[in-house]
Amino acid sequence: MVSPQAERWLSPAVGLITGVLTGATGVFVIPAVPYFNSLGLEKEDLIQTLGLSFTVSTLALAVGLMATGQFKAAVATSSLLAVLPALGGMFFGQRVRSRLKPEAFRRWFFVGLLILGTYMVVRAVGMI
Repeated sequence: MVSPQAERWLSPAVGLITGVLTGATGVFVIPAVPYFNSLGLEKEDLIQTLGLSFTVSTLALAVGLMATGQFKAAVATSSLLAVLPALGGMFFGQRVRSRLKPEAFRRWFFVGLLILGTYMVVRAVGMI
């Protein structure tokens, strides 16, 4: 758990590191998500915090891509289509989340991140 005194200076540092890593990789999970978890937020507060963080990070990444001319309309259209199954998953996730105890929710959330991270590493090294 992060103390309120440490949170004052640690939050900007974690934000800066997350921003640098997001700019370099396009992945905005590390170190923000473990840090948010260490704040000891209630389940719904953690979900809201993650949602806001992911939304702001996605918008900032889009602005950065536009500023450098890397934002392509064809890719944006495909990305918009990918939002449809994401919304379905979000709806399903809300149903499941409302039935889980906070401890179980945190455990499964991090298991999901571990699976996603493993997939990304395996794909990056060419095993898939």
